[in-house]
Amino acid sequence: MLAPDIAAKPAADRIDQLVAAHRPGHGLSRPFYRDADIYERDLERVFRRHWHCVAHESVIPNPNDFEVFRMASEQVILTRHADGTVHAILNVCRHRGAEVCTKDKGNARVFVCPYHAWTYGNDGALKAARLMPKEFKREDHGLKKLHVRVVEGLVFISFAETPLDFTEVENLLHATCGQYGWGQAKVAYRQSYPVDANWKLAVENYVECYHCGPAHPEYSQTHALEQPLHMIEALNAAMEARTCALGIQVGAGDHWQTSREGKETIHAFRYALYDGVKTGSQDGSPLAPLMGRFTEFDGGVTSVHLGGTSFLVCYPDHGMIYRFVPKGPEACEMELIWLVNGEAQEGVDYDLEKLKWLWTVTTDEDKSIIEHTSRGVRSHYFVPGPIAPMEQNELRYINWYLDEISRA
Repeated sequence: MLAPDIAAKPAADRIDQLVAAHRPGHGLSRPFYRDADIYERDLERVFRRHWHCVAHESVIPNPNDFEVFRMASEQVILTRHADGTVHAILNVCRHRGAEVCTKDKGNARVFVCPYHAWTYGNDGALKAARLMPKEFKREDHGLKKLHVRVVEGLVFISFAETPLDFTEVENLLHATCGQYGWGQAKVAYRQSYPVDANWKLAVENYVECYHCGPAHPEYSQTHALEQPLHMIEALNAAMEARTCALGIQVGAGDHWQTSREGKETIHAFRYALYDGVKTGSQDGSPLAPLMGRFTEFDGGVTSVHLGGTSFLVCYPDHGMIYRFVPKGPEACEMELIWLVNGEAQEGVDYDLEKLKWLWTVTTDEDKSIIEHTSRGVRSHYFVPGPIAPMEQNELRYINWYLDEISRA
């Protein structure tokens, strides 16, 4: 419950006091999931500071392809220039602020603002501005460009003026997604889930598997992560032995608390599937052609947590990108992106309904759980309880989040 003296303080002081009042080893208090000022601080300190995975580059395969991505109040046009380079530009005209791109996706060499016809190249450069004075300089009025990195086919953007160092992220992505051939993958399917809850409730749910047994019976039949780590040590060791026997070394790394040093956050780990399970499917049987360096299934999964909003799941025959997008203090969106071998053909090499079955079922269940929790934490009497031992990743995430929003 929020003390009256805290509630009456100016926003910045109130937020800092709430951070200081957080009880170690417990969940976040009610205002962190409802308060509009805290949401704005989240946007400032998390979303405009960190890198975000927005897509796999296969969604813009051809020169001049583009697609618009929305994050909070921002619209980002992801484009592939004629020279093959990928650009991320804000969909805000430098004249009066109108949206210069009014379609969600397509192919265009230029974007013409519908208001006064200022014309921009798909790299953001201003090409023409009607009837402007001689002293007007087009080079000073291009669309705002964001920082972009493309690693193993994944497109990352940063809104920051000076982005966090990406070196450790890039190295670990090569050591994880690179082994699974994500650079040569393609998008098989995408699905967005609107969620009536603060974005942190959705992320906190994702990073822990204490709820997997009760809430995800389908997932828990095949994935050993639903058990405490000490109970699956033998399964994990057997998985690693199979991976090594294939001549593959999948990387792992724990770089959660690095943003204080100006570096992006990334955490990668592996865990086993149950004996006989090949991949993340309804019955554990293969779904699609093997990817990357894998010539056989190793009975394992690689999980990557990156920057606070981007999460990756690697199986030998397909992959998953999980994106969490803020939409307001009590609204967010979860986007799932399924990846397969770039040469695979739907209906020939994989059945789309079977491919997306497990994570569709799991995410439908998660959406329901998250929204139940959101309604519960609205209660004036909600007091966060202790984090369970199996929620260690959630505890680390909460501590990381509080550290991020407490620093200018």
